[in-house]
Amino acid sequence: MLLLWCVLTLGVAPGAGAVSGVVAFAQDDLSNDWRRAQVAAVGRVLARYPEVDYRVTDARGDAAVQALHIDRQIRRGVDVLITSPADAELLDPVLRRARAKGIPVVLLGRRTTSDAFTTYIHPDNRVITRRLARFLFQRMGNEGRVLMLRGVPGATPTLHRTRAFEELAAEEPGISVTTRTANYLRGDAILAVDEFLRRHDGFPFDALYAQSDSMAEGARVALRRNGGDPARVLIAGIDYIEEARAAIRSGEQLVSYTYPTGGAEGAEIALRLLAGEPVPRRMRLESRRVTAENVDEVAPIFRQDEQDPGP
Repeated sequence: MLLLWCVLTLGVAPGAGAVSGVVAFAQDDLSNDWRRAQVAAVGRVLARYPEVDYRVTDARGDAAVQALHIDRQIRRGVDVLITSPADAELLDPVLRRARAKGIPVVLLGRRTTSDAFTTYIHPDNRVITRRLARFLFQRMGNEGRVLMLRGVPGATPTLHRTRAFEELAAEEPGISVTTRTANYLRGDAILAVDEFLRRHDGFPFDALYAQSDSMAEGARVALRRNGGDPARVLIAGIDYIEEARAAIRSGEQLVSYTYPTGGAEGAEIALRLLAGEPVPRRMRLESRRVTAENVDEVAPIFRQDEQDPGP
């Protein structure tokens, strides 16, 4: 369900073949399955429009490379630019250049430090994190040690998910938080948690807050590798991918909050821009809490076979 932060509604997308143009998606990192699924979701909608040329670039987690990719698309004169900025400050100048050139900019999930965008589509990371923190702390009895696995530094979701969690933790004298960066990636989470466990004797945390479920999955791998049992740790994550559903079912994850990719919505906005139609300035995507009580009722935000990023 979408909450539109304006009175304008999307209505019905233009008919197939009714629009034409070039839509470029400058993605942050296609090695991340959530971001790969986001690109694929855009592609599935645009594939119904044979006159729309869909182009995808992969910055491989490098914000400077992503800025170069966007600059290249500006010089090529694309009709619509879709992106999810890896770094709010670094990507702001190039997106302002795109808007100055008259290129519509659709931001998915992340924004920059200015209002240099046409439409911003996203869940509310602060709200999600506050709900997650309250639920986790309540299950901990408002006492214990939390290991927080942080996403990409500089990205707005990371900033919001970190600050909101730390603010609520500061209100609970019995809660202590230790942070490690794992860039929303399984592999980085395995390394971060493995290193953390090796540096500490015994079991150094009671709960784990992963800012993405990919990192939560990596943490479980590291726990097992070091002789730990993930079921002994209260693990909370965001996204609700297939691995999170399986972990909740098996008792190895307490909770996940859905985080829709916004890819389909971004594609619909791009089509309306190509058709010369008005679009909303902001769209907020709703999130849902998933626990053992409702895990069988809520489908993961994407399947593994929905991650082909397309051309």
